[in-house]
Amino acid sequence: MTDTIFTRAKFADGTLKTIRVSGGRIAAIDNEADVPGNGAPITNLDGALVLPGFVEGHIHLDTSFYGGKWISHKPCTNGFDVHERVEFQRQNMAIAEPMDVRARKQVELCISNGATAMRSHVMVDGSVGLASLETILQVREEYRDLIDIQLVAFPQSGILKSPGTPDLMDAAVGLGADLVGGLDPASFDRDIEGHLDVVFGIAERRGVDVDIHLHDAGTLGVFTIEQICARAKSLGMQGRVAVSHAYGLGDVGQDIAKRTAETLVEAGVSIMTNAPGAHNFPPVALLRAAGVAVFSGSDNVRDSWWPYGDGDMLGRANMIGYRSGFYTDEELEAAFDIVTTAGARALRLADYGLRIGAKADFVVLDAEHVPEAVASVPRERAVYKAGRLVAKGGKLV
Repeated sequence: MTDTIFTRAKFADGTLKTIRVSGGRIAAIDNEADVPGNGAPITNLDGALVLPGFVEGHIHLDTSFYGGKWISHKPCTNGFDVHERVEFQRQNMAIAEPMDVRARKQVELCISNGATAMRSHVMVDGSVGLASLETILQVREEYRDLIDIQLVAFPQSGILKSPGTPDLMDAAVGLGADLVGGLDPASFDRDIEGHLDVVFGIAERRGVDVDIHLHDAGTLGVFTIEQICARAKSLGMQGRVAVSHAYGLGDVGQDIAKRTAETLVEAGVSIMTNAPGAHNFPPVALLRAAGVAVFSGSDNVRDSWWPYGDGDMLGRANMIGYRSGFYTDEELEAAFDIVTTAGARALRLADYGLRIGAKADFVVLDAEHVPEAVASVPRERAVYKAGRLVAKGGKLV
């Protein structure tokens, strides 16, 4: 891979640096005056802000309708009902574009906005078998040089309520899924321990991580988090388990939230939130202050759950900050950390960041510093993967 030198790169602290890339990794970060003329191609970034690649920590590549024919949202009969939403999704996917076409559009959308790493949940259950995973595995392979993608075997129709799903989830890991998922063990399958037996049983046997969807509200949601944490600790899986959404943490009082945060830290369980508009969501500042790894993702992008979403993690940082009441520079930097470094920590991306030895994955945009980038969300960006320009102006190059 060709070596490249990037000059006049403005880092988050305001200093101008030169980044030397070799073999797709950052080989050196030098002061601007110390640029060696070794004949490598030079890209002058002209003082633009250089940020680590964004981490899209939770998305659904198999169910998005982005870029295709508009499919109108159908509201639930009585409030929010996961079972009914799943049925609406089944109906809509039958009339949508082919899955591989939709997935490619969504992947390219995320890359063009600056994502260099992604975790996607993919339906694996008795309703679809392994077909969706097989399709998304193919798409992942097609884009392997543009973005790193982790796939979660996600039981959208439940585990215990969907015949054959435990075996399918195990087979999914053998086929190429990186993690095993779950869905509302109490309210969907109505058996927390039985549900977790399957999820953690596969994780332990296959040596993979866990990421569980948890929509349950209030104390039921908090109790389920406690049970997940207990499993993570007993199996020595600290740092390898995530709970996505965890709406219940946003419903309870501060004392319960603080106590649960301590439990999460002891178990090394991370929390994913996309700051959804129609729900309470976890108290981000409280969790981070306790030491919990809080990360984020787009979740659903224009699908059966809601018509919103643009695959932009910088915009997501803006949304998290807005909904969390983040105003100071320090708070805006925290919102950015959630979609970058904290996301990399939750996804266990060992070679991430603007540091020597890490993958040369970064985003270049026009902003004075990180707080301004979060507040203004500049649209014009250049995205580099392994030191190679892969997207600019909202399109792949």
